[in-house]
Amino acid sequence: MAITLSERAAQELKTLLEESGIQGAGLRVWVAGGGCSGLQYQMAIDDSEPEATDQVFDSHGVRIYVDDLSFRYMDGSTIDYVEDMFGGGFKIDNPNAVNTCGCGSSFQTEDEFGTPGAGCGGCGCRG
Repeated sequence: MAITLSERAAQELKTLLEESGIQGAGLRVWVAGGGCSGLQYQMAIDDSEPEATDQVFDSHGVRIYVDDLSFRYMDGSTIDYVEDMFGGGFKIDNPNAVNTCGCGSSFQTEDEFGTPGAGCGGCGCRG
């Protein structure tokens, strides 16, 4: 499968990449331990060459880099851009997440990581 962007997320990222002035940059996404559900998403603009262990995807004209380990937890995910009363930001819809925190930045998978219902911080878990 792949990691994809919604059209709205791609538009926002193209604007950010253009404003950064970095030629040939893409979006790097990865998973790190932490957050109230056990794993959390990280994203950054990346203009380096992909590592040998990276998966590289193109979605709506934006390059996405993800390392193999993170891809294991994010395969099939869609990155969207959403706005609410607090502003706008990127949100990841991950089919591998069995629980996510209320704010959507932290998640838990069925295998290996997190404990269902344990310590959901102030934002609350959704299963």
